[in-house]
Amino acid sequence: MTPEEIIQYICNKLSGVVPKASWGETSLFYNPGRVLPNGVYFCTVKQNNGENDKASNLDREGVFRVAIGLNPKTYVRLFGQKPARPGKGNIVATGHNFTKLNELMPHPIYAWMFWAQILSPSRDNFENVFPLIEEAHHEAVKKFKKKTANNSVAAEHFGSAD
Repeated sequence: MTPEEIIQYICNKLSGVVPKASWGETSLFYNPGRVLPNGVYFCTVKQNNGENDKASNLDREGVFRVAIGLNPKTYVRLFGQKPARPGKGNIVATGHNFTKLNELMPHPIYAWMFWAQILSPSRDNFENVFPLIEEAHHEAVKKFKKKTANNSVAAEHFGSAD
């Protein structure tokens, strides 16, 4: 699958998703009606290395990262305890080969925040991890409702957080 196919698939399958592209990365936000300036992001698709994010070697031809913000319980179930926050410019200490393609693993920078990654997933592996993206979307919906609970415009259109 291509990054564009993955972004389109997520936008088509999940409600209220707003993609925002910048600096070689597309962040996927839950933001129905664009009530918030950005919304609550739950997934990203990144196509190149960043200043402090070179661990996955995304500058290789055709390589890109799908990153997913997991529920803490899901992260622990999949990978064990979350790692400590790495120092600036460093990566988390999980023992993973963060350049390996088509394998779900902790995110090299943001695993301490319960994020996971899969590099250049095949269609089958993307389908296998899509339930995790759905779960991340569900968590984003809950956070969105909390953020907008006192916003009269959001409450009018989307109901309260109760």
